[in-house]
Amino acid sequence: MKRLLQKFLTKQFILFVLVGIINTLFAYGVFAFFIFINLHYTLASLLQLILGVLFNFKTTGKVVFNNNDHKLIGRFFAVYILIYGLYLAGLKIFNIFEISNYIAGAILLPPLSLLTFLLQKEFVFKNKTA
Repeated sequence: MKRLLQKFLTKQFILFVLVGIINTLFAYGVFAFFIFINLHYTLASLLQLILGVLFNFKTTGKVVFNNNDHKLIGRFFAVYILIYGLYLAGLKIFNIFEISNYIAGAILLPPLSLLTFLLQKEFVFKNKTA
């Protein structure tokens, strides 16, 4: 367990978590702004997703992985599609056992965050690290 913690509790992983918090605040701010100016929630959500992924790509790439290569956006987006699919599958499994979506989401967050970090480190931004 200690070895596993040492593997993940690196400066890079801590930056990943901190940047993730900033990205979440940015995405919610974008969504809230579009709701405030009376856009329909579906359009607000779509614009939040697009702008959020682009912002996340730039901040994660530059701050966490010291990589500013725009050509990696396809891989970055593919990771998010995979994680989203795994998240939905996880929610479905928990729903079969009648576990609350709130609890299921909280349970799924840590392993999917770790998987996101690993995939971004090894698949998206593999050539350069901080």
